[in-house]
Parts: sequence; C-alpha cells; structure tokens
Amino acid sequence: MSERQSNYLPIEDHGVIGDLNTVALVGLNGTIDFMCFPNFDSPTIFASMLDAEKGGCFTIAPTHNGIKHRQLYLPDTNVLLTRFLSDKGIGEVTDFMPVEEHNQGSMLIRRVSCVHGDMEFEMRCSPRFNYALNGNAVAQSHEKEIVFSDEQKGGLTLRLKSTQPLKAAGQDATAKFSLRTGEVVDFILENASCESPEAVDMEKYITRSLYDTINYWKDWIAKCSYRGRWLEVVNRAALVLKLMTSYKYGSMVASPTFGLPEEIGGVRNWDYRYTWIRDASFTVYGLLRLGYKQEARNFVSWVNRQCDDVASAGHLRLMYTLSGKLELEEVSLDHLQGYKGSRPVRIGNGAYNQVQLDIYGELLDSIYLYDKYVSPISWEFWNDLRQQVEWVCDNWQRKDEGIWEVRGGRKHFLYSRLMCWVAIDRAMKIATNHSYPMPHRWQEERDKIFFSIHNEFWNEELQSFVQYKGAETVDAATLLMPLIRFISPKDPRWLSTLKLIEKRLVSDALVFRYRSNEAFDGLEGGEGTFSMCTFWYVECLARSGQVDKARLFFEKMLGYANHLGLYAEMLGLKGDHLGNFPQAFTHLGLISAALSINDMLEGQENKRRL
Repeated sequence: MSERQSNYLPIEDHGVIGDLNTVALVGLNGTIDFMCFPNFDSPTIFASMLDAEKGGCFTIAPTHNGIKHRQLYLPDTNVLLTRFLSDKGIGEVTDFMPVEEHNQGSMLIRRVSCVHGDMEFEMRCSPRFNYALNGNAVAQSHEKEIVFSDEQKGGLTLRLKSTQPLKAAGQDATAKFSLRTGEVVDFILENASCESPEAVDMEKYITRSLYDTINYWKDWIAKCSYRGRWLEVVNRAALVLKLMTSYKYGSMVASPTFGLPEEIGGVRNWDYRYTWIRDASFTVYGLLRLGYKQEARNFVSWVNRQCDDVASAGHLRLMYTLSGKLELEEVSLDHLQGYKGSRPVRIGNGAYNQVQLDIYGELLDSIYLYDKYVSPISWEFWNDLRQQVEWVCDNWQRKDEGIWEVRGGRKHFLYSRLMCWVAIDRAMKIATNHSYPMPHRWQEERDKIFFSIHNEFWNEELQSFVQYKGAETVDAATLLMPLIRFISPKDPRWLSTLKLIEKRLVSDALVFRYRSNEAFDGLEGGEGTFSMCTFWYVECLARSGQVDKARLFFEKMLGYANHLGLYAEMLGLKGDHLGNFPQAFTHLGLISAALSINDMLEGQENKRRL
C-alpha cells in the first residue's frame, strides 16, 4: 500500500451519526473525517476522507501507543461509542447529534470519558469550509470557546465549546488533557448562529441531551411492527434509513456521502446526497413493511408539495435536491486528491437530466401503497399523477438511460419497460380503489407493455429475459420482475432467467449489477458487486421456493456488513466496502429480503399485506 493510501481508513471502518439534517462519519480511530454541515447537501466542513491533508477532520485520540479500537452503537439507537483499549486504561468517546425535533439547530456532541485507569488525550478540530476551498479565521472568545469563520463573505461560522481549555493553533483548535477513572470532558461543535449552553452548564446539558437522544431513537424503533428473525439486523437497517431522511422536507438522500469510489483509483465517484425518486420510493415500501407510516406520509407530502415537476406531465426527473429543486450541476473538486487517490471527486450529479422511464413505476407503486395502507390521496394529487400516467402511455416505447444511469447512449431497457407497466398497473389500482374514472387506453397500453416484454425481451436461445432489446446480456435489475409482481416467482421463464443470472452475475452470494466489461455503460474502469442486488437475489430465491438456499446466502451476506451492521453501495471480492457509505438502497434490500425469507419460513408468504 502506498503512503498516500495508508492515510485513509477503510470505508467500512466507520460509523455514522446524525440528526435528520446531516450526518457525520466517525472512524474506528475516533476521527470524524466526513461531515457536510448544516445539511446533507451542504458543503463539507470535514472531508479528510477525500483528502487526508486538505479536507479537515475532528480528531480525539489517546496520546500513547498500543491502542486497540472498538466501536458500537448503544442498542436500538444512533448513538455511537468508540473505545480505546490499552494496558494503561480504557477510554471512550460518545458521539451523537441531538435530533432536530429536540434541537433548534445542528449540533455535534462528543463526550470523552475514562472508563478505567488513567489516560491522556489530544483533540484537534480542523474544519475546512466549502469543500476545503475556503480559508477560515480562528478567534478565541474565551478559554473554553473558539469560533471558526469562513473567510468567504456570508459563509458559515462554527463555534467549538468545551469543558476543557482550548488553544487556537493556526486554522485549528487543540486541547490536551488527562482523565482518571470516571472523569469526562465534553465538546460541542455547532452553528454559531444558534444559542448554546454556558460552559459551566455543559456537562449537565450534554448528559440531558444524551438521554433525550437515546430515548428518541429507542422510542422510534419501538414503533417497528416486525418481530421476526434477524430483528437486531433489521432494526439497524431501519435506523440507517431514518438517519438519511430529512426532518425538514420528508425527502431521503440515497447516501449522505459523495466521491467515494466504486473502484480504488477509479473514476466512478459520484455524489449521492440527493433524493432519487427510485430510491426514496423503495424506501417508503421498506419502512411501510415495518409499520412506519409517518415516514411514508412525509415523503408523499414532499412529492405533492415540494417536487415542482409532479404536476408537469413528462417532466419528472430521476433525482432532486432535498427541497425538490434541480440545482444538481456536476462539477469536479480538482483540488482534492480523492479517497486513496481516486479522482475526480464530483459534487452534483449530471445524471439528473437523463431520461429514466422506470421512475414513474417506482413513484406510482409507493403512492399506491401509501393510498392503500396509510391515507387516501387527494383528488388534486390524483389529477397530477394521472397526467404522468398519460405521458407514460404515450412514451413507454422510448429509449432511455435506464436504472443504472449509463452514459453510453440510450437503449430499450427491460427494467424501464417493466416499470412503465407498473406505473399504469398501480394507477389503475388506485383509480379502482377510489372509483375514479380512467381512460380505457390504460389497460390497452398496460397489456401492450406486457406482451412487449414477453416477446421482445425474451431470448429463446438463452432461455432468459435480457437486459435490453436485442441484447445477449443479463441485468440484476431483472431480479425485480417477480418482486413487483409482474411474473410469478415460479414461472418457468423466470426460473430459467434466474439460472442465467446466477451463472453470469453471481459470485458465491455476491451479485454484480451487470458485467462492466460489456462496455455499454460508457464509463471506464470496474466496480464491485452491488449489495442491494444480492438482497434482491436472495429474496427471489426464497419466493421461488429455494428457502434454505436463500437463508444461507442471506446470512452469508450479513457477514459482509461492517462491525456496526452497515453497508456501502458495493463490495469488492475481498469484502472491502466500495462506493458511497452507507447506502439507503442496500439497507432497504436487506429489510425486504429478511421479511420475505421470514415469511416463507413461518408459512406466512400468502398473508403478507405489502
């Protein structure tokens, strides 16, 4: 490993904390090396994960060598403990962010404690504003408070407060302190525009905030209706999904990070801090299966009120900002070296302007479930959706860039065609449930799509549905065919397709979304296996009657999670996590697979409501 690469923790050696506005990634070594502030899609204040020298970080660590590191969540919470174990003593950092419902502004709290023995710690807080593009001024207001100001006019101002004296050192704040058994030192990093407790009251304030935050998460997870197998794993996945939900808007980010590579040293480094209609819609499905109706209500409300394009037929885009806008211009941060030298580091996402026909089906499916199991949608909202369905009826035969956002030209993708069928099918179900009038052509177009898929995307020689019209390749997205109830999971055509997917895309329990060397996506380099595709695969196995095999592969896949039960977008064949971290879609796939396999094992597969 090169010296440059050795400066970076593995992606999987991180935990994540958050407050429903943003998150911070905390390394096993106690360093916060990624954080956008104050919102998910704000510029970073810490980005040493993307440039160890320039990016900025917030480090707390013992001063002596020979430390072992451990990390865990307090059960059923997003409160993270990082432990330092040594012969001299045991230290601990408790990291959390008070949840927005209990807090007027974003705040990061770090409590350092000595559990046993005597330990000396060093702290260095090194924020770098605006993706480390802007300088910062440091001012010490008093012994235990330092203010960092973005030198750019109108920029962010941060305040670091502590129960321990602080020192200004260039652009940073530092502290060095010794603790005996039972002693603690507290740090608060916050937006300077927010009110803050006095330093003399900090310890009591943080203790109260810690208990409030623990109780918030425990109360939230207690609302989960699932009581089956792998409960702790399912709960952790649900907590991760909740962390990526905006309290302010109800929208959900696909992942809270950007620029983490799909291949070390490669160029597939994207920004996922936006709301994908596809990802968010599937997340609503997953949370509804766990009994979380409020999150579904919040997302549907976002679509109805915030997303400007839902009322404009054919203008629905595949992704939006958290506030429902299209400010997504893709640019490269060329001053950053990238994770382990993986460049370019991109912000924004140029795929926002692509045509992806599948998003209509995913959106209509989530609204259908919401309308059926949460609350009836309004007539006005239905009129907006009806216009989108009419557009799908007119345009389902178009080429598009597809679910994987290829940059090698549009094609007639099977998955896009499939989800157009879903869009019309679910719209018809909504209309029937409400006795709304609907055009006769909806059923005609739905049936045309059905026959198109069976006739134009079936390869008789391969005995398989193929990736796009005329292709001889398969695609892991096809695994959703039985999951969205287009085809029976035991249909002979489906079973033979599943066999070919296993032959070409499956490596043990790990599944490639497609083979990147097939050169249709217009991108250089390779990538790992897609974790969410593995969970789709095991769910298909279970529904096809191969329950024992599904359970085996599912439980093997659980072994690829990091030490906290979290997953990045992809896995390398050495088990290394690749791509943005954590990824919502992966954790959603885990939930869906766990519940489906549990249903099969309990003999409840025909009683499932969703």
